[in-house]
Amino acid sequence: MNGSGDFPVYEPDFAFFLHQTKELSNPDKHFSLCIEDIALINPNTRTCPIFRSKRDMELTKAVYEKVPVLIKEGPPEVNPWNIRFSTMFHMTNDSHLFRTFAQLEREGWKLRGNRFDMGEAHCLPLYEGKMIWHFDHRFGTYDGQTQAQANQGKLPELTQEQHLDPHQMPLPQYWVHEEHFPKIMLDRRNAFLTFRDITHSDVLRTAIFSLIPVVPCGNNLPVAWVESKYKRELTFLSASLSSFVFDYVARQKVGGTHINFFIANQLPVLSPQQYQTPCAWDSTRTIGNWVFPRILELTYTAWDLEAFAQDCGYDGPPFRWDEKRRFFLRCELDAAYFHLYGIEHEDVDYIMNTFRVWREKEEKQFGEYRTKRVILEIYDEMALAIENGRAYGTRLMPGPADPAQANVVAQQHAS
Repeated sequence: MNGSGDFPVYEPDFAFFLHQTKELSNPDKHFSLCIEDIALINPNTRTCPIFRSKRDMELTKAVYEKVPVLIKEGPPEVNPWNIRFSTMFHMTNDSHLFRTFAQLEREGWKLRGNRFDMGEAHCLPLYEGKMIWHFDHRFGTYDGQTQAQANQGKLPELTQEQHLDPHQMPLPQYWVHEEHFPKIMLDRRNAFLTFRDITHSDVLRTAIFSLIPVVPCGNNLPVAWVESKYKRELTFLSASLSSFVFDYVARQKVGGTHINFFIANQLPVLSPQQYQTPCAWDSTRTIGNWVFPRILELTYTAWDLEAFAQDCGYDGPPFRWDEKRRFFLRCELDAAYFHLYGIEHEDVDYIMNTFRVWREKEEKQFGEYRTKRVILEIYDEMALAIENGRAYGTRLMPGPADPAQANVVAQQHAS
């Protein structure tokens, strides 16, 4: 009944993304959400989420019942990672601070990697969103960009051969003198966790996060400022935010072309404490100890992240860029996070199928949806290990972050 006790109050019926009136009769397109459901999924804004189907609603709700949001506003605020999102340089308002390649060369600056030096002074590369990808801070470069690519807002991607060189760095469009961001430089951080602000729910991937060196970032590449004591743990956060299951939930929240901060704050992320608990598919390790070497090998592929790798306890050279190994490392992580987020086998299958563009790309390239197949195979192997109380055995030989996988070029540099 309503407040006066006169009329019954029914749960509202929702249906989104309908294109024909006949779809109204499809029960899979309809779902109900009560006030408590909305508060669970969007506890800060209390706005109604948008789902394409009843199954998407049920899966998303189940995730939020198991995994907390990144920041639950208060009072009291619940923020396990002590995280804040912010931007550094506005591409329009701060453009007077930006220097081009030609300007710096004319003034006598010398290029070192992707940084310009003059004596003790440095101009650092201004990174943009399209320069990064999951576990890859060397994804896109302005070096060699064609006019056609510029018109489309795209960058040339570093090739596998370029990735194999740990000295190869992407070139930006602009550089910024270090004097313009002293607080960042004095913070004693050796890496930033960043994400692409511009995105969409119907592209290859929606949530694209990456660890990058300490460099200035444009406003389309916001930075996640995490409590400075979390260094190795920052890799855990990076892995969680790069997983397919996290991306799937993010797609339910992104209605436009941006991941706004209020959206990011309300996405489900495992807490730092959960990484200290035993790993269900390998009881000899904590979740963090199982995840870390995989993220390390995927992330540390170039010398500009050397200081961060040392922060995490690894003193060796960067790891060799090996596409086959990287594929299996990512599949193992994705299978692991499907387990950690409480997703059942048939729902893993369903979620992977919702990444239509990714599926179509692989079917064209490999004749099958390879990523889904391998993730499901590893997921089932992990489930069997959990059931039998045995450790999951990786397919990688040698294992993740094994020193034998260190880059040969890097070893020669180190010697």
